[in-house]
Amino acid sequence: MSPPLDVRPVINAAATLTTLGGSLLAPPVVAAMAEAAGRFVHVPELQARVGERIATLTGNEAAYVSSGAAAGITLAVAACMAGTEGLTAFPALDGITRTEVVVFRGQRNGYDYAARMTGARIVAADSVRAALGPRTACVLWFAGAHYAGGAPPVEEIVPVAREAGVPVLVDAAAQVPPISSLWHFTREVGADAAIFSGGKGLRGPQSSGLVLGSRSIVDGCRAHGSPNHAIGRGMKVGKEELAGLLAAVEWSLARDEPAVLAAYEAIVAGWVAGLTGLPGVRAERGYPSEAGQPHGRAIVTLTPPSGWTRDELVEALWTRNPRIAVGVLDDAVSLALNPQTVEPGEDVVVLDALLSLLRSRRPG
Repeated sequence: MSPPLDVRPVINAAATLTTLGGSLLAPPVVAAMAEAAGRFVHVPELQARVGERIATLTGNEAAYVSSGAAAGITLAVAACMAGTEGLTAFPALDGITRTEVVVFRGQRNGYDYAARMTGARIVAADSVRAALGPRTACVLWFAGAHYAGGAPPVEEIVPVAREAGVPVLVDAAAQVPPISSLWHFTREVGADAAIFSGGKGLRGPQSSGLVLGSRSIVDGCRAHGSPNHAIGRGMKVGKEELAGLLAAVEWSLARDEPAVLAAYEAIVAGWVAGLTGLPGVRAERGYPSEAGQPHGRAIVTLTPPSGWTRDELVEALWTRNPRIAVGVLDDAVSLALNPQTVEPGEDVVVLDALLSLLRSRRPG
């Protein structure tokens, strides 16, 4: 028997963060992955069939399972640049003429790299119309409340890009809930593709992602993806992830989303009520969540009478066993408690830990 790894478990009251494992697999996902693990299949055929099923379930023209949302961005950008051709052209871009990806200046972020690794040049735009040109491969727009101030609404961008014959990709990695995001950006808004994480709100495999939208972009993702010797060869999706993500989409579509969101709000209300009245502590409901999902979270703000700084309290929670992870706000005095990633009963553990620490005041 192998020795224990001595890795402490985490109660996740922060968010569906990759560093914390994303989310916990939904029970049907575990079963589907276990079944897939026990047999050989022709993986390209399975990828195609899973894509067809997910496209039907979500009302999209086509779907492709990627090895995470960032890989989905890379492959979708490659598809916009080269279609199903030029599999060995990246990153030198030999023979490729559409080599620019338009990103709004206020939305620039670390996930730009998923597009830049193709060799594409990011064009930082203030106006989409002014940024488009003969070398534009696509517009990459980032969804979520944390990016909302950095660009016009996607509803304003799509018609301008379409008039110029330029596809629009939406990075919607964390935009479930609501489950309607799976078709909102493509069917309702008209974006050419929307890209999701499989391991966040869908509660599928953490190493999976989903590209939904036009058949031409999905065909391009498939051409540039594994097992083909192209830019996506290392972005391998196993049969277990394919089966697991399909199960996650089916499970998510069958959930009573209003009841799920109501349960989140009940947890937030419990946190706010439990922390109200403590010296130097202000607890209130914040809405929406950090990525813009339609549910609240508890915002806890500390002032000197609490005896704690925000960072000291966050560290004290993290050093417990199990660790407790929380979110932090940019103001340096507030932390956030997210109900989306806590399991039944863990909300009470989080509250008890906070009360114990806050009532003890800072040592010394």
